[in-house]
Amino acid sequence: MTVRVSFLGNDPWSVPSLEALAAEPDVLVATVLTNPPRPAGRGSALTPTAVAEAARRLELPLAEVDGVRGGPGLGALREAKADVLTVVAYGELLSREVLTIAPMGAINVHFSLLPRWRGAAPVQHALLAGDERTGVTVMRMDEGLDTGPVLNQLEESIRADDDAGSLGARLAKLGGMMLVAVVRRLAEGGRLPERPQDPAGVTTAPKPGPDLRRIGWDAPAADIARLVRAMAPQPAAFTTFRDAPLKVLSAGVTHDELPAGTAPGTIVAWDDRGVLVAAGDGGVHLTELAPAGRKRMGAGAWARGARFAPGERLG
Repeated sequence: MTVRVSFLGNDPWSVPSLEALAAEPDVLVATVLTNPPRPAGRGSALTPTAVAEAARRLELPLAEVDGVRGGPGLGALREAKADVLTVVAYGELLSREVLTIAPMGAINVHFSLLPRWRGAAPVQHALLAGDERTGVTVMRMDEGLDTGPVLNQLEESIRADDDAGSLGARLAKLGGMMLVAVVRRLAEGGRLPERPQDPAGVTTAPKPGPDLRRIGWDAPAADIARLVRAMAPQPAAFTTFRDAPLKVLSAGVTHDELPAGTAPGTIVAWDDRGVLVAAGDGGVHLTELAPAGRKRMGAGAWARGARFAPGERLG
């Protein structure tokens, strides 16, 4: 049996699931729905979502619409006459009408081991919390925020050198394989055991705002390095230098002895390998940065052009 699928997604991490569905012989992607192009980049040029670009490359039916709770988006879902609705990093709570539009229901891929890290930024919050493991959950959707019953889960270790970009990309690839397996099982008429989520294990993962992303240099060095990993490469942890924002994209804890009494945020030393900054305890070695209006660059190259004054500070 060929199963007809509608796909909702916006993020680059949505793309591996779309590619996996499109490559499956017994799956027909009847429609792909994603946001319209938005202004992006220094020139604010209208830029399609990663899902739109992938759908065009794969020659799949595509609708770029503002949501699916009504209007053209809801109309496109109805016209697709899909057997199952699949959702990956779409970013909109779906109504009961949308969730029941396909007879096999709505299936979501979420990048955590639910009920831990419900919300928009599970990968970032797992890194920020110092979790040693995370994973992917495939769940049947209900009207809540990531509250539906679990159909399948797979654990994944968090590596010492992971940032949100590397961990999210790995989870996205796993999610694509898991989603295809669930859809294939539905197409074969198999019943999937559904496990309700344990309310005692719920944690939330809201989208990181500026207050969370701002580096407080009086924090322990390990916490600052973990924040940098959690927010890299986007939206990025940041500080300020000479009153201008400075994104910090890669950093680590240094065990070098710092001069006694050095104030947190003080630039202690720099060379071609990076910049050493005092933290609340110990120091943080900055290795990659993005100054305001500029691309990602090595911290050592930035330091050569900055010409630091003695005792100059970040933040």
